[in-house]
Amino acid sequence: MQKIEVADSHTGGEPTRVVLDGFPDLGGGPLPERRARLDHDFGRLRLALTTEPRAPLATVLALLTPPTDPACATGVLYADSGGSLGMCGHGTIGLVHTLAALDRIQTGHHRIETAVGPIDVELHPDGAVSVDNVESYRYQKAVTCILPDHGPVTGDIAWGGNWFFITHSAPAPLEPHYRETLEAYTRAIRQALENLGITGEGGAPIDHIELYAPLQGGDADSRNFVLCPTLTYDRSPCGTGTSARLACLAADGALAPGEIYRQEGFTGSRFEASYRPGTRGIRPRIRGRAHLTARSQLLFEPDDPLLEAVNWNPDGF
Repeated sequence: MQKIEVADSHTGGEPTRVVLDGFPDLGGGPLPERRARLDHDFGRLRLALTTEPRAPLATVLALLTPPTDPACATGVLYADSGGSLGMCGHGTIGLVHTLAALDRIQTGHHRIETAVGPIDVELHPDGAVSVDNVESYRYQKAVTCILPDHGPVTGDIAWGGNWFFITHSAPAPLEPHYRETLEAYTRAIRQALENLGITGEGGAPIDHIELYAPLQGGDADSRNFVLCPTLTYDRSPCGTGTSARLACLAADGALAPGEIYRQEGFTGSRFEASYRPGTRGIRPRIRGRAHLTARSQLLFEPDDPLLEAVNWNPDGF
């Protein structure tokens, strides 16, 4: 019986599952090559770790892997039920909190290697985590697609570690009561972008859709609703989505370097964000908190009929 050790946490409500032991060796080489192996050779196992009955559909997997840079505390590959991810902001916050809880890192600054480049993190004495994300930038401004039931929708295409289409257009308030309406709307945007051949740089698919709305009063600057590649909404304010949003604000001259931007997620959780100038765009810093929810051993019995529901091969991973 296959056994895999994991530690689970949530960051603002969005789950992260750190794989501690039992995952097959992805081999050496640069992390983008290991990411390709994860997608090509271990998609069934990835699904088994990120879908029911062993995980809620919103789960992001953080797979520890040896770094190529000895200055890094660890390497990590992120994935969800839709496939591998370039970067994950909430997942990095969850990863750092988990490593600290397991006494693998201490309070202070650390470097982590991801498939899209190294990032710096800081574990604060109060338990909060700051992530200095990869350089983020707006790729295209005011791109329009047509939705059959809603007409034209205009937004920006931006990189924050993943590709985003970001728009303030929404068919309803960004409130939990309208979740199904917002999910259907953002799915329609994603499909329209695909149908029109609208992509990120180099033809990369735009697999995240972000709606935002300014908040009047309170201590947050805006609220967002983010559709993830799994076609579920992000329970956190989305670290890479906040990074992409900051890149657009900076490009428009609407946010100064070092100025704090308070991003509220769909569920009401918050990230604090700021940026410093980068070479092409900006270098965002995202600050948030994570909390452990479980440390467990996942079991895979070969005669479990639900293994086939995620196309797992009972003869071996």
